[in-house]
Amino acid sequence: MKFLDLAKVYVRSGGGGNGCVSFRREKYIEYGGPDGGDGGKGGSVWAEAVDGLNTLIDFRYQQHFFAQNGQSGMGRQRTGKDGEEIILRVPVGTEILDEDQETVLADMTEIGQRVQLAKGGNGGFGNLHFKSSTNQAPRRANPGQEGVERTIWLRLKLIADSGLLGLPNAGKSTFLASSSNARPKIADYPFTTLHPNLGVVGIDNTEFVMADIPGLIAGAHEGKGIGDRFLGHVERCAVLLHLVDGTSEDVAGDYQTIIDELEAYGGELANKPRITALNKVDALDDEERAEARAALEAAAGETVLMLSGVSREGLNEVLRAVRAEIDDDRIRQKPVEEQEPWRP
Repeated sequence: MKFLDLAKVYVRSGGGGNGCVSFRREKYIEYGGPDGGDGGKGGSVWAEAVDGLNTLIDFRYQQHFFAQNGQSGMGRQRTGKDGEEIILRVPVGTEILDEDQETVLADMTEIGQRVQLAKGGNGGFGNLHFKSSTNQAPRRANPGQEGVERTIWLRLKLIADSGLLGLPNAGKSTFLASSSNARPKIADYPFTTLHPNLGVVGIDNTEFVMADIPGLIAGAHEGKGIGDRFLGHVERCAVLLHLVDGTSEDVAGDYQTIIDELEAYGGELANKPRITALNKVDALDDEERAEARAALEAAAGETVLMLSGVSREGLNEVLRAVRAEIDDDRIRQKPVEEQEPWRP
């Protein structure tokens, strides 16, 4: 299945049916009076978050969604049939944006969540509706309301507990493959990861979801490399794991490149809890490890973990640190009344 995280769609709700002008015509009934029915309602357009989807690829092959119009009213006081609605089924984590790609109309974060994108038009009144003591034979009926037509954007932001950051070839895909059942593409050249990958990581009888995104390079916010649009997939993460290639000649510079891109991306991403780890330490001797770790800790201003995705050295320690940050975030997200009371 191909991965697509941005799609432009056109939706239009159904128009309401017209009211009917009709009079009762039966033998032996001289003054039958008006009996024109109302028009039916037009169908609405809805978006619904469903389980089992992790891409917007379906919207590449169909971009237009038109709901059915309501049926016109008929004689004998018959109301027209309502138009059938249209439901856009999207993955959990999809943002629905207005045509300007900035205004967020809805954020689909839960399975079963529904939002109305375009409301169907009401049906018009038939002439029976206008009958009164002073107007016993009305010859007027209302037309149905027109449907709503609009252009929207669907932007998918994968929901994961943690996210991987780093330059191309920092070992992110290898780390994900070593810590989960995910099997991302791994090769010895940059940009082997072209779209985000998800993996379920298990540690100490607990599980959490980790997202791997394509690597960033200097100037990614200006469109260099693959750009920084995939950073949206780690915006919802509780913690970011920043992997730095230990075999690089400038580990401090590599670290700062990613930090600069996070700050240029904007939002709260740069302020998220972050764990820094020096990867590929299996290729370094003790002296090189100490030197690289000291340089990276000086740049990061925090303790740096050591690991190797290939030999799995230090892997469990890093996963436990990530899990601890996820647990802390879940406690912070709980309502105050659900949190355990403090005890001295």
